[in-house]
Amino acid sequence: MAHGLAHLHTAWQVEKAVTEEDAKVVLLRFGHDYDPECMLMDEVLLSVQDAIVAKCQTFLVDVGEVPEFTQQYELHDPCTLMFFYKGRHLQLELGLGERYKITWPIGGQKEVQAVVEAVHRGAQQGRDLIVALQDRSLQYRY
Repeated sequence: MAHGLAHLHTAWQVEKAVTEEDAKVVLLRFGHDYDPECMLMDEVLLSVQDAIVAKCQTFLVDVGEVPEFTQQYELHDPCTLMFFYKGRHLQLELGLGERYKITWPIGGQKEVQAVVEAVHRGAQQGRDLIVALQDRSLQYRY
């Protein structure tokens, strides 16, 4: 768990964080704090926090501690990122098929920054589906 990022411990805190922010995008990282994949993601999110703080608030949610969202958002992956804006869940088209969440390991600071900027720009324009500038469908080919 990254100690520089806010941690939400109840479903009420999650709902409050998502619905009360009016100007910024809310990024929720769902997963287990002890999971190695989540630890890596938390390090990336912490390292990019200063660069995205004007556009995005980041919160960590341990699905073992707050299981209420596991079924609602189908949180079956070890680490999941989801974006919200003014209480709405945003859909992302990143070229990988999954539109409601990011479930793969993000490459680094620049990739997180690019996704957050695209999401913030699209959310402020009132879009429900945000298309990223870079197509990631060919990125993980073997």
